[in-house]
Amino acid sequence: MADDLNRDNPVPAQPDDGARVRLPPAASYVPPTRRQLRESETRAKAHETDSSRAADPAQPAPQVEPATASPSASSSGVPATEQPATAMPATAMPATERPTSADDEPLTVDQLFGPSSADGKRGTDPDSGASWPPPPHPSGRPPRRRRLWLIWLWVLVVLLALVGGAAAAVWVMFEDQVRQVLGIELPNDYEGTGNGEAVTVTIVSGDVGGDIATKLEEAGVTMTYDAFYDLLVAQEVQPTFMPGSYPLQKEMSAQSALDVLANPANVATSRVLITEGSTLPQTLASLSEGTGLPLSDFEAVAANYTAFGVPATAPSLEGWLFPATYEFEPGVTAQQILQTMADRMLQSLDAAGVAVADRQRVLTLASIVQKEGGSIEDFPIVARLFLNRLAMTPPMNLESDATVSYGTGGTSIFTTDEERGDASNLYNTYANPGLPVGPISAPGDDAINAVLNPAVGDWVYMVLVNGDTGETKFSVTFAEHEAAVLEWQDWIRANPDWDN
Repeated sequence: MADDLNRDNPVPAQPDDGARVRLPPAASYVPPTRRQLRESETRAKAHETDSSRAADPAQPAPQVEPATASPSASSSGVPATEQPATAMPATAMPATERPTSADDEPLTVDQLFGPSSADGKRGTDPDSGASWPPPPHPSGRPPRRRRLWLIWLWVLVVLLALVGGAAAAVWVMFEDQVRQVLGIELPNDYEGTGNGEAVTVTIVSGDVGGDIATKLEEAGVTMTYDAFYDLLVAQEVQPTFMPGSYPLQKEMSAQSALDVLANPANVATSRVLITEGSTLPQTLASLSEGTGLPLSDFEAVAANYTAFGVPATAPSLEGWLFPATYEFEPGVTAQQILQTMADRMLQSLDAAGVAVADRQRVLTLASIVQKEGGSIEDFPIVARLFLNRLAMTPPMNLESDATVSYGTGGTSIFTTDEERGDASNLYNTYANPGLPVGPISAPGDDAINAVLNPAVGDWVYMVLVNGDTGETKFSVTFAEHEAAVLEWQDWIRANPDWDN
């Protein structure tokens, strides 16, 4: 049978009915040798001749050059011309046999199918349309299809980057909501009654729950604003908070802080210390800090200084608030506080025997003595020195650096030549004769008494010679004064970091 005649060829012979030969898979294809190709062509010609004779018996048989029988034909005993034709053998010699001549060597792809076309295809499978055979791989192995995997890999990387960036953006913008959905919310409240570190929180008149929650958070009492505010909102009966200062601790739970603030017995008396020599701006700031009242309240009240018994000839309330330690009860107003301090100053002036008409002059000179005197013991000498200058003929200018500095808005005892030459500064006692237009600080009882009871002496010059101890040297002559100035300059050079 035909199958028996081509047992060594896995591709069976096809009938000559115009059907195409189905090519074997690329991985199993082995090119034929030259010898096998010639034998296949001989058999094909013989088959064509037989077909022609069958169609036209009158046609003479062509002379076909005898060909060497193939191994399969010899083994069957059938002449080569009588073997069924095949389009092409699909097998080469066994791998164990070695070619004995060039005719026994397998043909290359180019030799068998011709050079590649411009698009790289040598042939086309009529059924699948795929190129056949595939071009050889440089390594001898079939080519690996990697481009598709690389494309998918890049797509995956881009998708991961986009998803990661979107997740990060969502976390930043909606962290609280995400934590709530995932059930990983962070705590917003402390536990317990505090860590032992004392802190004072002041509630002023007009503070509402939000104001108090903010103060507690800023002072470090509660962990967050919401911890206290949400607790207040949840109360069935809203507590009433008395103005005043409350002793609390840092890192208290919102409930612990509420328990303290809601109890009027915990309201502490506001204690404020105003030191001698403080200026009006410094005094008002200390009062606001100590009582919890807004600074703007004190500034607004102080602007109407004549309401406190201060003469209209005074430029401001400066010097008329007595320096001392005050305790104010909860609920006190800025008006009441300033009135208390102004009344205390009038009491001191009255106790010292100062006439009402003379209050402005005494307070002005006493404020200069308070700022220029190095110590309480020096106050009477400083007072005498300035009184001597005013009594000279013609009067000598006071030449106080403290007054010049106050007029420029400063608090230092150092001034520049330009500042000392500015006569438009009504507190400039270098350029203007006599006392300045008003006090430059809040004098205490010692300074007031020094003005009323000055020391006896002819001093007209003085200079600080030790910034740490406040030692001041007083001189009668200018030569003595120059020697003291050199001593002061030496001390300044030895203490460049000293801040007055």
